[in-house]
Amino acid sequence: MTSVTLSWLLIGYLFGSIPFGLLLTRAIGIDIRAVGSGNIGTTNVLRTGNKGLAAATLLLDAGKGAAAVLLAGHFDGAEAGMLAGVAAFIGHCYPVWLGFRGGKGVATLLGVALAAVPLAGLIALIAWLGGALATRYSSVGGLTAAVAAPVAAWALGAPHSALALAVLAAILFWKHRDNIARLRAGTESKIGQK
Repeated sequence: MTSVTLSWLLIGYLFGSIPFGLLLTRAIGIDIRAVGSGNIGTTNVLRTGNKGLAAATLLLDAGKGAAAVLLAGHFDGAEAGMLAGVAAFIGHCYPVWLGFRGGKGVATLLGVALAAVPLAGLIALIAWLGGALATRYSSVGGLTAAVAAPVAAWALGAPHSALALAVLAAILFWKHRDNIARLRAGTESKIGQK
């Protein structure tokens, strides 16, 4: 592994580890880790009742994944971009600043996919919206997007990106293991439920 590769992995991780959900809610006097599931991502920020902050969290968490891909890709090519994107996703899910307890990665995965393979990212975004709107379960939308992203990248002739996105999808499914258990038990909270 070259020093350039290590540099992009570190930069990507640091981008991803910025806990925007926590920072935004702290700005209005709320510690998001004490709300709902305690997660720092968009869905839990929405539980504060502040839709504007939830939207900002979504955009910023997606943006940090996209920024890592685009920055590394600009200087060192698509492979470096994808590595930085993977590192950003891992940084979001396991940020060093929060004892490695971060978000579940849906928005960051979407940002990485949109920057790396734009059409695949768009398909994943549509899958996320479709799954969430059809079922009213945020977790179903996220899991659907996680499957759609690597499949779409593969179908569009981007096998390296598809493989990287499949790894992210596997991590995302692991992070959603409690949600999956609640879905199976019929106890998962729907969008808009407190």
